Amino acid sequence: MNDITVRVRARRDEAAGVFALDLADASGAPLPRWRPGAHIDVAAGPTGVRQYSLCGDPGDLGGWRIAILHEPGGRGGSDHLRRTALEGSLLQVSQPRNNFELVEAEEYLFVAGGIGITPILAMTTTAAAPWQLYYGGRSRAHMAFAGELAERHPAAVNLLPQDEHGLLPITELLDRHPRATVYCCGPEPLLAATVAAGTERGMPVHVERFAPKPVAEGADTAFEVRLASTGQTFAVPPGTSIADVLEAAGVPVITSCREGTCGTCETTVLTGAIEHRDSLLTEDEQAAGKTMMLCVSRACQGPLVLDL
Repeated sequence: MNDITVRVRARRDEAAGVFALDLADASGAPLPRWRPGAHIDVAAGPTGVRQYSLCGDPGDLGGWRIAILHEPGGRGGSDHLRRTALEGSLLQVSQPRNNFELVEAEEYLFVAGGIGITPILAMTTTAAAPWQLYYGGRSRAHMAFAGELAERHPAAVNLLPQDEHGLLPITELLDRHPRATVYCCGPEPLLAATVAAGTERGMPVHVERFAPKPVAEGADTAFEVRLASTGQTFAVPPGTSIADVLEAAGVPVITSCREGTCGTCETTVLTGAIEHRDSLLTEDEQAAGKTMMLCVSRACQGPLVLDL
């Protein structure tokens, strides 16, 4: 992580199980610029690094805002930050990265489920074309920033808590906005339904995942990787990732999520057939076989020659 030390300027509960942190550079310097859809890596002590979307004002270089869903049964990152990220405490974070860039369009349809509102929140403040947001959650009490959104954009924000309206009616929403470019973030069933409905209608759909999508994996067999810069060849055994093998050999590899969702370890592949297991590259990008995520993807046949 290209670290920035930030101070927690303020902390507040935004919804049931969701707390927000306002962050400022610990030295008082301006923070790096970012665009809607960007996220940062946050060091979460012994649990490793977690990714959180920036959901404040992109024009405010004096402060960043992130929101964290506390998951007691998760991998421990949110629990660690809930206990330790208090007002005045210091955190190590990365430069912003964006795999969910807001592209130019004539109309936007924003669809958010639960904590998936966070990357979309900033899009509602900067979108240069008409937009509508449909935001669902278990209940109003679980929907972070709902009041803020409704107050700022009363004509464009549609709050549809599940206990009042049921699940978001994805096909109906897309049919209502047939010329829109769709941005969706939330649980995997919501993303899958939105992608399927958008594909059926020929609508552009952009999604961001907080967890890996289900991937049909091939046989977890051994293979070899070769580094183009040195010619070194390494055996990658079953059950071990390329990133793990290279790190154990002292080869510098930058990783973050370790589950194929953040793009930190994306690496150019010069030759070899890749078995993609990530949740980030598009189908066309995977078919092109030019890059892979070293934390999860493997070889269909080796060796893979990496641009390292």
